[in-house]
Amino acid sequence: MNYWPLLGVAAVVLGFALRWNPVIVVVVAALISGIAAGISLPDLLALLGENFVSNRALLLFAMTLPTIGLLERAGLREHALAWIAKLRGLTLARLLIGYLAARQGLSMFGLIDIAGHAQTVRPLLAPMAESAAEKSRGKLDRAEVQRIHALSAATDNVGRFFGEDVFLAFGGVLLIQGFFAEHGIMLEPLQIAVWAIPTAVAAFLIHAVRVTFFQRALTARSTKAAAEDVARAPD
Repeated sequence: MNYWPLLGVAAVVLGFALRWNPVIVVVVAALISGIAAGISLPDLLALLGENFVSNRALLLFAMTLPTIGLLERAGLREHALAWIAKLRGLTLARLLIGYLAARQGLSMFGLIDIAGHAQTVRPLLAPMAESAAEKSRGKLDRAEVQRIHALSAATDNVGRFFGEDVFLAFGGVLLIQGFFAEHGIMLEPLQIAVWAIPTAVAAFLIHAVRVTFFQRALTARSTKAAAEDVARAPD
């Protein structure tokens, strides 16, 4: 057995340990493994080119972060904060529960990549939730801001995770079907998806209650802080 192609793995480990450019590290490691396996350089370059072309659609995901960065530089977060400030009846709980319903509903139809941490939570949902909380709580300290951002990310996770199981063509549903089939239990994807609905509903209700209690805790801390300020004020 030829173990020399494993030099490519060592090249990856060394390159990442030295914090070199990941793209260069991966390409160099592929060249090392290919040459060590006895593949000629022209054939190896052709193989790399074919795989790049066949998987070029994956590069679309690499455009997400720079696009969001440009939008934020143009004032996306500031516009989101100003828009939330104008909506008087919108609270933190209503915002996050509404987003949870939309995220879960879209995921049930397979639209799982229409939102996400990079696309919506980081540039939009987190600052909007922060602004909504400040409307009733007042100025937030750093710990409260971090908890609101974490709750926003958790809302996206719950909506996607428990919504996508209801989608018939989701890989998890097919994995469950295959697992039961190996043990002699034949199930249709529709049956699995239908039984995922009660779990999705329960997840929605539990997280909605969690968000509501979080908002009440913020309000309670605000009231307590205001009372302490009044007590410390000179007569």
